[in-house]
Amino acid sequence: MATSRSRCSSCGSPRLLKHPELDELSIAHIDCDAFFASVEKRDNPELRDYPVIIGGGQRGVVSTCCYIARIHGVHSAMPMFKAMEACPDAVVIRPNMEKYSKVGHEIRDRMRALTPSVEPLSIDEAFLDLSGTQRVHHATPVEVLAKFIRDMEADIGISASVGLAPNKFLAKLASDLDKPRGFSVIGQQEAKTFLQDKPVSMIWGVGKVFQGKLAADGIKTIGQLQTMDANDLTRRYGTMGLRLAKLSKGEDLRSVKPERETKSISAETTFNTDIASLERLRPALLELSEKVSRRMKQQGYAGRTVTMKLKTDAFKTITRSRQLSDPTQLADRIFRTGVSLLEKEIDGRRFRLIGIGLSELTTPEQADPLDLLDDGSERRKQAELAMDTLRSKFGKTAVERGLLHQTRKSRRD
Repeated sequence: MATSRSRCSSCGSPRLLKHPELDELSIAHIDCDAFFASVEKRDNPELRDYPVIIGGGQRGVVSTCCYIARIHGVHSAMPMFKAMEACPDAVVIRPNMEKYSKVGHEIRDRMRALTPSVEPLSIDEAFLDLSGTQRVHHATPVEVLAKFIRDMEADIGISASVGLAPNKFLAKLASDLDKPRGFSVIGQQEAKTFLQDKPVSMIWGVGKVFQGKLAADGIKTIGQLQTMDANDLTRRYGTMGLRLAKLSKGEDLRSVKPERETKSISAETTFNTDIASLERLRPALLELSEKVSRRMKQQGYAGRTVTMKLKTDAFKTITRSRQLSDPTQLADRIFRTGVSLLEKEIDGRRFRLIGIGLSELTTPEQADPLDLLDDGSERRKQAELAMDTLRSKFGKTAVERGLLHQTRKSRRD
């Protein structure tokens, strides 16, 4: 590194971050520090010096916790009763996903102002590729990132840790090295040596089960993988073996893939033979409604506008939409709205395709409130949530609605 860059131009102090590849690296991973807890402490400064746990309910689990709580042994996904045993003085706050999502989108918008190549991993972390942005910002990626983190903490009140590297794998590892408020660099030249004594669990995709399989084969460190032949690893572990061979040496060709914000969630099916009757179209619509509902719940969305799609045997596409009074996640409500739209199109025409979807997406906190005009809505809602619980434990076909069950039975018969 040039001597002129080894000291701060403003104060003359030695730079805290020095690396021979520093000005060449452009792939970053930014991870907010204890995000949910940080937002709560920002909004209530009196909590700054207290252990804070985001979660709730004696039978619930910890969503996240601040670093003070972590010192006491609390961690994400820990049962709440164990967390309170470990840290009885903790302040417990129920999650406010609407608030966290708003802050997360504000941070995401700032990231996109740096580069269009932003790949979100969750509400509070993302990969960025700042290749080719030096002319725009008149600064190197490391300088841009340092200013971004400083401004984010000053303006939004949330701190984050940064990993800067030649690829996504190393950037993600680097961001975890010095949390909170860390800024770590791993260069390509040092990658193999850096990884040598690290456990195989540090490799992306090596979970507990696969870690156990590797241990049974006598492989516990990344350095051991580095000495093994790629073809041998592939024969042993398939495509994952090839991935191990490359990542163990710090090689990762995955690009940062920008993800467009989800605008709608939908599902559709094309029939083997064209269908004209409402009796046969309704089961298909219900099955699709359940699929959309499942995706909405899994991805944390609710939607206000239901859109039903049909395609006739003459390949003419028909779409009909209805805006709901409140957002929904429920298959029951999606289906009932879809049927009411479908009924108006049943006039003898034959259809080769049907679809259903939700748009005007939002967070689920305001979804499906009590409907005083529909006495059975709350009962149907609770029944659906109970079905979701059973399906999460025993599989999505563990329990079925009567209409689908009868339809599938008649197909088998």
